[in-house]
Amino acid sequence: MREYDVIVIGSGGGTKIAMPCAKQGMRVALIEKDDFGGTCLNRGCIPSKMLIHPAEVADLARNSQAIGLDGKADLRFADVMSRIKRDVTQTSEENREKHKNFPGITYYSDHASFLKNHVLQVGKEIITAPKIFIATGSRPQIPEIPGLQNTPYITSKEALQLPAPPKSLLVLGAGYIATELGGAYAIYGSSVHFLVRSRFLRGLDVDISDEFERVFKRHSNVHRPFSIESIEHDGNTFKIHGKLNGKPTPPVAGENLLVATGVVPNTDNLGIENTNIKLTPEGFIRVNARLETDEPGVYALGDCVGNYLFRHTVNYEGEYLMRSVFGKTTESPSIHYGPVPYAVFTVPQIAGVGMTEEQAAALNLPVIVGKAKYADSTPGMARASDHGFAKVIFDKEHRKLLGAHIIGEEASSMIHLFIAMMKKEGTLDDLLDMIFIHPALAEVARDAIRNAATKLSQ
Repeated sequence: MREYDVIVIGSGGGTKIAMPCAKQGMRVALIEKDDFGGTCLNRGCIPSKMLIHPAEVADLARNSQAIGLDGKADLRFADVMSRIKRDVTQTSEENREKHKNFPGITYYSDHASFLKNHVLQVGKEIITAPKIFIATGSRPQIPEIPGLQNTPYITSKEALQLPAPPKSLLVLGAGYIATELGGAYAIYGSSVHFLVRSRFLRGLDVDISDEFERVFKRHSNVHRPFSIESIEHDGNTFKIHGKLNGKPTPPVAGENLLVATGVVPNTDNLGIENTNIKLTPEGFIRVNARLETDEPGVYALGDCVGNYLFRHTVNYEGEYLMRSVFGKTTESPSIHYGPVPYAVFTVPQIAGVGMTEEQAAALNLPVIVGKAKYADSTPGMARASDHGFAKVIFDKEHRKLLGAHIIGEEASSMIHLFIAMMKKEGTLDDLLDMIFIHPALAEVARDAIRNAATKLSQ
C-alpha cells in the first residue's frame, strides 16, 4: 500500500488542492480517469463559450443594419470546431503534463474506488492518505422517457463535437446548458425546437425570464408548456410525442435530439458504500459547513457536493479548503460564499446575483425595485438596442442591495459592480454616490439604481 499525505480525486476543481499542497512539500496523489481538466475544460464552460462567442458576434453583426453595417456575417462552423478541439486538447494535455511532472505529485490516470475509509484502489494499486479530497464532478442527467434510451440522442458532450450544424435540432431542457447550446446552434443555422415543460431558466427573476423568451424566439422555436409522453427514432428522424398546453399535438420532428435536463453527481461508482461517507437522496456527497464528509479527514467540493454547480464556486471552495485545512491557524470556520453570481451565456446574455423579486416577495420583504432599459440609455442608443434591461432590488427600510439582474450585452461583466457592492453590504446611497463613465454600457446599471431612488422618494 502506497502512502501519501493528500489524495485528490478529480482534476477539475481538484487542481485547486493538488498543486498548492505539493508546493507546501506534501506527497500528493492526483487521480483522473478521463481527460485532464474536468468538465469545465473538456465538456463544459470553455469549449461551449468557444462555440457560443462566434455565434454571439455573428448575431450582433446580422442585426447591425440600424447602426450602418451591412448585416453580413458568415460563420465557418468547421473552423470553429477545429479551434475548439485543438485548443481544448492542447490545454488539457499541457495541464496534465504540468501536474504529472510537478515535484511531489504522483498522477494516476485510472478509476478510483474506496475499499474502506481512507483506502482507495486505483487501477491495480492500493493507496491511502490522512487527507482525501473528492472532486469528481457531475455528468448529464438522462430522464426516464419512454423510447428515449434506445435512440441516438446527444448530450452536451457530443453537442461540442458535431462535424456540422444539424439541419434540425430538438432540445429537451430549458436551463443554462440547453439554452446556451441550443441557442448557439440556432444562430449557426439549425432549425432548433425547444420542448419546455414550464418556463425557461426556472429560478431566475421572472422579468428576466420573460424578456429572454421574447428575444430568444427570434431564432429558436419554442413549444411551451410541453409535456413529453414518448420519443421515437426511425433511423433518420426523432419524433417527440406529447401535449402542448395540455392538448394533444402533432409530434415534433427533428434530425438530432439534445438532452440537457440537468446533471447527476459522479458518486455512484466510488465505493462510497465501503466508507462512513454519506450521500444525499439525490446522490450528492453530504458535507457540513466546512466541506467535511461524515468521515473525518475526507472532504468534498464542487458538483459532486451540489452546493453550487459553477466552476467559479468550486474554485472558491478549493481555495477555502487550502486555508481551513492547511492554513497556519488551527481555526476552521465555516465556508461563507457571500453573494454567488450566475451568468447564462446565451443570446441575449444574462447575469445576476442575490435575490430575485419573487424570492423577496416570498419572504415578505418590503423592497424597492429599479429597472432601466438598454434602449433608453446613451450606450443603448449607440448600439440601437431593442432589448435588454438592468434590474436592482433594495431593502426598503435599510436601502441595502438585495439583488441585481441584467439581460443584454456584456451582462456577465456588468454584474460585477453589484457583486462587489453586495459583498461589502452596500446600499442604494453607496451606488448613487458613484461616478459612472459616460457613455459606457454600465450607465444602464446606473439608470436602474436611479430609478429605484426615484421610487423610494415617492
